Amino acid sequence: MTIISRLKGRILPLRQQAAVTNQWLKHRLEQILPELMKREELDLWVVIAREYNEDPVLLSLIPEPMLSARRRTILVFRRLESGQVERWNFGRPEPGLNEFYQGCWDKSQEEQWACLARHIKDWDPRTIGINVSDTFAFGDGLTQSQYDQFTAALDPLYRDRLCSAERLAVGWLETRTPVEIEAYGAINALAHAIIAEAFSLDVIHPSVTTADDVAWWIRQTITDLGLQAWFQPTVMIQRNGSTSVPSSSIIEPGDLLHCDVGLQYLGLATDTQQMAYVLHVTEGEPPAGLQRALTRGNQLQDIFTEQFVPGRTGNDIFLKALDKAKEQGLQAMIYTHPIGYHGHGAGPTMGLFDQQSFVKGNGEYELNHDTCYAVELNVMENIPEWSDQQVMIALEQTAVFTGGTVHYLGGRQTKLHVVG
Repeated sequence: MTIISRLKGRILPLRQQAAVTNQWLKHRLEQILPELMKREELDLWVVIAREYNEDPVLLSLIPEPMLSARRRTILVFRRLESGQVERWNFGRPEPGLNEFYQGCWDKSQEEQWACLARHIKDWDPRTIGINVSDTFAFGDGLTQSQYDQFTAALDPLYRDRLCSAERLAVGWLETRTPVEIEAYGAINALAHAIIAEAFSLDVIHPSVTTADDVAWWIRQTITDLGLQAWFQPTVMIQRNGSTSVPSSSIIEPGDLLHCDVGLQYLGLATDTQQMAYVLHVTEGEPPAGLQRALTRGNQLQDIFTEQFVPGRTGNDIFLKALDKAKEQGLQAMIYTHPIGYHGHGAGPTMGLFDQQSFVKGNGEYELNHDTCYAVELNVMENIPEWSDQQVMIALEQTAVFTGGTVHYLGGRQTKLHVVG
């Protein structure tokens, strides 16, 4: 039985996927958004996007089967004194949209901007959040032309009440509900199953298959399952006696393999890096030094996630963990990012691969409960069986921070995959 036939039954038909994500959206709009608007003290949130130039937040706010903005889509969220949030559509009616948003614009009676400006004047909000940000791309989706047209239509009084909704946009995108968290584990299990198959003799024929062959097999499998890869998968070779092995090289017995794989399902992204060893015919298991190196990678994961405390900034978590790793003798790098609707998602950055120091802007955002991260890091270790050659153990696993604890969704790798 092929992996396609084994996993296909675990993936919902498209129509059922749409029903699930719409249920999630309804719950999020009713439960999550009011809390966030209260936290950020916004009376109004205006999300404006044009077809094929969507605000990154918009696609998380529209239901199936609507897949993009139509002409100009304007969604407005109004927080009431009761704490509830009204949801308004100032654009064209679309299939399914009226179940989530109250339509109020009649094209035959009024110009779109005039309709929006009139309602804002009637509502008299004290704070009007718009998606403009110097820090977060996720809070910067309002284009210059739409900003100019919007503000030109507004009464000067309300123009002065505009403010950045960047923290609301980030909070909306990063926060996961309990049902999303439960589903996320199964989504990551799909990614793990694909990687396990890729790192097996069913896919790799040592001395014949290239690393690029495996990477493309992974992407083809994701596509054949009806899922989407959000970046091109990669497979890397580390080899005893070689400092650099191109991905176009043939995989040989004795190679240490690394993959980086990300897929999307039910609107949520995964990001996974795992390691494998290709056995010689005379070997029954990987060299002990390589397995110890992987254990050191798990040690770094533990050091890092022990620093997860709500309210701490990404920089604080990252720098404390890096200092602790050095104290324990690890040659370590940490470059963890939020994940969710987007692979490189909204929330606090915790180190960058090319910047192992304080990260201005994104790194200064704080850790919140019920948020997810691609715990991405590496350790460098000398391998006795390889004449003390240094290898990189690079690991990445999607995890959730909830209830004050980090949980690896679908589990984390603690043993090398064995090809052979």
